[in-house]
Amino acid sequence: MTKLTTTDIIILRMLQENARERLESIAYETGSSVATVQRRIKHLKSTGAITGESALISPEAAGYAMTFLILVELERERLDQIDAFRRKVRAEPQVQQCYYITGEADFALVALAKDMQDFETLTQRLFFEDANVKRFRTSVVMSTTKIGLTVPLE
Repeated sequence: MTKLTTTDIIILRMLQENARERLESIAYETGSSVATVQRRIKHLKSTGAITGESALISPEAAGYAMTFLILVELERERLDQIDAFRRKVRAEPQVQQCYYITGEADFALVALAKDMQDFETLTQRLFFEDANVKRFRTSVVMSTTKIGLTVPLE
């Protein structure tokens, strides 16, 4: 990864706030031309500094009233089994985030469900049908204080 310039940081800040920010607005804020901003954004994408763009959708609007934090402990931590679990979780649309972690659990997941029955069905698919899942612990999110994926930029 290349070192970010002051212009890159301004571009990234603005795009984190609004991925559809007008190039003219970014050019004005950076003191650059629109063509320069376009080149910098293309460069930031090619180097992996920008990994994607997406719309933020309310889970409730899509019928997902419940959020769960799940700690998963695997029976065996062989590389092939860790990769198999990762593939299964990546393919599961109800899992929003998955982290391979240190400590008592091997993975931490953030998952959505429409109701408790929907969550039970999800756990059947992800955990009970997987012989390598030793145990999982679930916490139900009662309210949300902060959700974000922004990266602090200097």
